[in-house]
Amino acid sequence: MKLNELRPPQGARKKKKRIGRGEGSGHGGTSTKGHKGYKARSGGKRSPGFEGGQMPLQRRLPKRGFKNPFRKEWTVVNLRDLSAFPDGAVVDVEGMKSSGLVKKVGFGVKILGEGEISRPLTVRAHAFSLSARKKIEAAGGKTEVI
Repeated sequence: MKLNELRPPQGARKKKKRIGRGEGSGHGGTSTKGHKGYKARSGGKRSPGFEGGQMPLQRRLPKRGFKNPFRKEWTVVNLRDLSAFPDGAVVDVEGMKSSGLVKKVGFGVKILGEGEISRPLTVRAHAFSLSARKKIEAAGGKTEVI
């Protein structure tokens, strides 16, 4: 078998409708577009929200609130999640990533005080809540801001 002998299987390819190629083709004249009107013109495609000249729904509905483009998205880790680390361990962002606590670091990693911690750990993160800092230091650990 050679490359020039390859053929698609029977019925796999349809013949393309050749429009605007004269009356004898069966698709001449108006080229299957009917008579006049918006859709018969060149470039006659409606935008997705077009409602025939009526004010579109996305413009009729009131806009509410404010979306801050400078918002800082923190990646949050709770204290109860840090209990998986052994005593005296240094817990940093790479350690949290490898253990699966953090998937992606957005603006930074912030440790929150949800839950309890019983073992002394040295925790390195971009930010700490006040309660998290108190609980880590009460357990005999240290907090370091990166």
